[in-house]
Amino acid sequence: MAGKSSYRDSGVNIDAQDEALREVRRIARGTFTPNVISEIGLFGGLFRASFEGVDKPVLVSSTDGVGTKIRVAQAMRIHDTVGYDLVCHCVNDILVQGARPLFFLDYYATGKLKPPVMTDVVRGMGRACSENGCALIGGETAEMPGFYGDDDYDIAGFIVGVVDEPKLIDGKQVREGDVLLGLPSVGLHTNGYSLARRILFEKLGHDHQTILPRIGGKIGEVLLAPHISYLAPLMPLVDDHAFHALAHITGGGLTDNVPRVLPDSLDAVVKLGSWPVLPIFKYLFEHGEVEAAEMLRVFNMGIGMVLIAAPEKVDAISKHFVRIGQKFFFIGNVVKGTGKVRYDVPPSGYASWIE
Repeated sequence: MAGKSSYRDSGVNIDAQDEALREVRRIARGTFTPNVISEIGLFGGLFRASFEGVDKPVLVSSTDGVGTKIRVAQAMRIHDTVGYDLVCHCVNDILVQGARPLFFLDYYATGKLKPPVMTDVVRGMGRACSENGCALIGGETAEMPGFYGDDDYDIAGFIVGVVDEPKLIDGKQVREGDVLLGLPSVGLHTNGYSLARRILFEKLGHDHQTILPRIGGKIGEVLLAPHISYLAPLMPLVDDHAFHALAHITGGGLTDNVPRVLPDSLDAVVKLGSWPVLPIFKYLFEHGEVEAAEMLRVFNMGIGMVLIAAPEKVDAISKHFVRIGQKFFFIGNVVKGTGKVRYDVPPSGYASWIE
């Protein structure tokens, strides 16, 4: 006669979930804003919809993940950074429409729940939420043995923000002659890791612990450089109606993301060489045998956010960035076209710009 069966026998440990969630609740409470009126653990998070100083509130939402950057985190046994990345990525995605973040929810899935790993991931989320004035009000934990390996996990995030409708940024005001300004990234952010990992670890045979002075240190640490949130330097400019459009440079690079905020009758001309290419991208280009056009479509190449502004606004924007110590670059302009990015390539060619 077969013995009794339990959920634990099938690979799901509810007690481990309870242990992890106790710490998650503590982390989440540390991010709560006055509008949060629920505790973690209810079936739904409660957020009071009162928006002081906003006459016509428009809710802006987005969801995303961090892709195979998680593989690097697992190899390095550093897990809080990908949680931080996830929140910052989502914050930037709604910032481009002028929205301030209100609250965030996460999804954590794994083959075998390991409370220290999960709480490290959520600790990174909590840190990013606190820095961006965003409340972590709930989420979901899924233990799925047989679907994920015991050491595997994946994360996704969902964010909601608000913008006053008169301050909504939708790209409709972009005009011929507008100026493109770029804000620097600090690395790959959350995109292009499948290609980077293939080049570094499969093609070149490096290890995550390999130190490459040319890229600035240990490979794993360089790849885990955090995804920047641009909320703090840009929100004052949103409030001042300082620009016509913003583009978060994520998967698709400059090539695919800038056109998302362009009218069909205009192109963005991006001048290659107008900002420094990060060492990690130079290394991947040189050793990975990747076409320059592919590099520009897969990676951010050192630009994490693009602003499109009228020429008469550029001086005020520049002074604001100088005052707060935010680096920026003039990277191009808007011309008549068909809604795409064109690259102004140096006479010596693509390779000279990247190398």
